Amino acid sequence: MSAEFSIFELILEPGFSTAAQLSDISGRGVGMDVVKKNIQSLGGRIQVESTPNEGSLFRVHLPLTLAILDGQLVRVGEQTYIIPLITIVESLQTKEEQINRVSGDMVLYRLREDNVPVLPIYQLFDIEAETEEIENALLVVVEADGQKIGLMVDDLLAQQQVVIKSLKDNYQDVKGISGATILGDGSVALILDIPGLIQLAMKHADFSRNRKHNPQPNEVIAQ
Repeated sequence: MSAEFSIFELILEPGFSTAAQLSDISGRGVGMDVVKKNIQSLGGRIQVESTPNEGSLFRVHLPLTLAILDGQLVRVGEQTYIIPLITIVESLQTKEEQINRVSGDMVLYRLREDNVPVLPIYQLFDIEAETEEIENALLVVVEADGQKIGLMVDDLLAQQQVVIKSLKDNYQDVKGISGATILGDGSVALILDIPGLIQLAMKHADFSRNRKHNPQPNEVIAQ
């Protein structure tokens, strides 16, 4: 065992104090040993990294199964998805006069001062949906990193807290999905990765705008 590792472990031991002088009250607060014990009880671990004369970094690793989020359940066709509630701006029924088709299959929805790219969930995951036309569709507007997109869904269901299970550990990474959860009826619902979906929609919107202003030879852009 290295001396460096022993020092870091000492920080996490009961009774350790950084006080220059001991007194009746030094080291009487909640120590790092309590932090370590609680983290380990959750199946996690704590890691310490230190650079002389710069500082120390404490990393806390917890199992993803402990992550709980408040979610909005939505239905697309026969599939149920979960949108993190914190990312939802509003839900609305689209109006035809607010719809702007940029080019090809790219659609922007005018929401007050914003042109919000519309991302139909059924197209993204190649599934059947009850509503495949943007006119009079149900739109869930979500936001992350200052960007907004509209997710086109068939229906809004309940709101509930869900426990996140990692797909990467049990299956593989899926674009647009951050995890999964098991609902009360035993069915599995996928949790949407809103930042990832926004990046995907923005790339699509930029590509469509570039095509509109710089069409390829023999290419006709829909107006």
